[in-house]
Amino acid sequence: MGATPAEIDAAGTGRQKRFRNGMFSPMGTAAFLFAIWGLLLTPGPTNTLLALSGASVGLGRSLRLMPAELAAYLLVTVPLATAGADFLAGAPLAAVAVRLAAAGWIAYLAMRLWRLPAPGQAAGEVTLARVFTTTLLNPKALIIGLTLLPRGSEPDFLPHLALFAGSVLAVATIWAGGGALLKRGDGAPRLLYRRAAACWLAFLAAALVGAAIRA
Repeated sequence: MGATPAEIDAAGTGRQKRFRNGMFSPMGTAAFLFAIWGLLLTPGPTNTLLALSGASVGLGRSLRLMPAELAAYLLVTVPLATAGADFLAGAPLAAVAVRLAAAGWIAYLAMRLWRLPAPGQAAGEVTLARVFTTTLLNPKALIIGLTLLPRGSEPDFLPHLALFAGSVLAVATIWAGGGALLKRGDGAPRLLYRRAAACWLAFLAAALVGAAIRA
C-alpha cells in the first residue's frame, strides 16, 4: 500500500530539516564559507569591473565601489532567502526574465569597455551606479539567495548573512587589488585588459542568453 500525501509531505519536511541541520552546523559553516568564496572568486561581471577599476585608478580609490556591490547583493539575496523560492515557483518566467535582463546589461558593459575613450576622457569608467546595477543583475546573487543562505526564518540566517557580507568585501578587495597591479605598467597592459574584459563580458552575456533559451 502506497504512502499517503500527508506521510510523503512529512518525510520531505524531515529530509529538509536534516539537510539544513547538517548544512548549517559548525562544520556546515565551513562548507558554507567554502561555497561562498568559491562562487564569489569566480570571474564574473562585477569582479571584472572591480579589477578594471583597480587597473585604472588603483586599489585605494576602488574601495569606494565596494559598498555599492554589497548593497546590491543584500538587496537581492535577503528577499530571496526569505520568500524567493515560493515566488519563483509560482512565476517560472521570472528567472528567465532576470537572465535576459542581466545579459542585456552585461552586453552593454562589454561594448562600453571595448570602445576606446576619447582623448582627454578618463580611461576608468567604473562608477558606483554601474557596480550596483551589475551586481543587482548578477546571477551569483540568485544562487546565493536561493541555495546557499539559510531561510530567513532560521536562527543561522543572520550569522551566515554577516559571513557572506564580509566575504563580499574581502573578495572585492582581492579583485580590485589584482587589477591595481596592472596600474604599475604603461597604458598598453591596461588597454589589453580592457579588451580582454570586454570579450569575457560578451561571453557571459551569450551564456546567459543560452541559459534563458534552454529554461
